[in-house]
Formats: sequence, C-alpha cells, structure tokens
Amino acid sequence: MASLSASGARIIRQSGIIDDRALDIFFAGDPLAARQHLEASAGQVDIAVQPEANRLKKLLISDMDSTMITIECIDELADYAGIKPQIAAITERAMLGELDFEEALRGRVALLRGLDTSAIQQCLDERVKIMPGAETLVRTMAHSGASTILVSGGFTKFAKPVAQAIGFESFHANILGEDGGSLTGALDGPIVDSIRKDELLQSGARTANLSLDLCMAVGDGANDIPMLKRAGLGIAYHAKPKAAQAADVAIKYNDLTALLYIQGVPADQWITG
Repeated sequence: MASLSASGARIIRQSGIIDDRALDIFFAGDPLAARQHLEASAGQVDIAVQPEANRLKKLLISDMDSTMITIECIDELADYAGIKPQIAAITERAMLGELDFEEALRGRVALLRGLDTSAIQQCLDERVKIMPGAETLVRTMAHSGASTILVSGGFTKFAKPVAQAIGFESFHANILGEDGGSLTGALDGPIVDSIRKDELLQSGARTANLSLDLCMAVGDGANDIPMLKRAGLGIAYHAKPKAAQAADVAIKYNDLTALLYIQGVPADQWITG
C-alpha cells in the first residue's frame, strides 16, 4: 500500500483477501509507475496492474511449451536422439531472442533427421506434463464463453493432444516432416513464428467479434512478444527477460490460476476436473 501511494496513486478501495491468495486494490494514477513501485517492494508476490474496464477477457491465446506444459518438446524429443544438450542450448538462445526463430527451428529439426517417429508418442507419454493450473484456467474461461486458442512454435503432434487434454478449442503449430516411419529433418507448410502468433490473435479476435482489449495472450519467450504486446492483457508466464519486460504482467511465482484472479474470478467459480 505504501509503495502504491509512493507512486503517486490515489487508492480508491480494496477487497478483502480472496481465497487466501489474492488482493484487489483499485486506484487512480499512472499504471506504469504503480507497477514499478509495487514490483520493487512486493517480494515473492505477483503484481498485475490493469484497467478495471474489460477485466474479464473473452479470448485466451497461449503459447504451449514452458507455458501450458512444463517442457520444451523439441528438447525432450532430441533426448531420444541423444542430442538434447546440443538442441536445448539453441532453444534457450532462441527463446531469449538471441537467434532468428525460424532459422533456429529449422536447424534443430534438421538435427532430428532419421529419428523414429515412435519417439514422438514416447515423449508424449513420458515427458509431457500439463502446467499446474492450465486446465482450470482454460476450462473456466471456455465455460464463461471465451474463445481459447493454443499457438505453438513446436509441433502439431504435441499440440493436438495437449490442446485436447487442457480444453482448448483450437490449436496451431508446425508440422514435422515424416517418411517411412522416420523424421525427415524438415518441416511441412508455413512456420508458426512470432508473426503468425500475432496474426492468429488478431484473426481470433475478428472471428469472435471482439476488441483486442478483451483478449489475453500468454507466453514465455521472445517469439511470443508481438502477441503479448498486441493483446489487451499480455502475460509473461515464468518467462525469459525480454518477454517479461514486454508484457503487461509478469507471473513469476504463482501457477496459471493466477490468470483467473487477475480477471476477478475467485476459486468458487472455477471449472476443475
């Protein structure tokens, strides 16, 4: 409270503690200054500064790897080829924004040439874990009538079952080339990169007849930045520094149910299971 006042904000009212986890403070003042002061003094608490209007979002578009699931699929797939350290190092640099995304993706996929396609299902069964809070977030928003879109710079072989498991109504990802039961080391069709993710946000909003103010985008890497900046509320989830800086909100400590509290949805309104 003191740090908020120090930003020059005038506190109007506040809620009680919600579910022993969240607190709403309504204020008038400069949002950027308020966020900077609050984050500087909050400790291990996530801060979301946003307009009160249009708080409840009607479209959710989210990255998959390290956002809706706990892993980077290409890194884990590479482990079955015995080259995880080599590929994971490239993935990290690409997510930090140090490498061109498409070039880095095609280069990593080329290294998987000859890998038996059975490794994809094995990776799904053994490695892919849903991020805590993901199903509750997506199913709760869908239940309220929101559109839900999964967008991934990864692969359809992972995005389809993940989208189905979590409850997304649609998904978009890259297609791994296959021939004779092995990966070809190439990709089929256009690339889902940062530009495509941004386009999918805009087309999703048009299809649902929504203003961008009513859209929430979630991601963790540099290739998510355009959609994070475009959406009415861009949320960096346990993200790389560039993505966290570009987003309206950076979630560092909580799971994905924090995105429901941000929208003013308490736990007794969540759809679970």
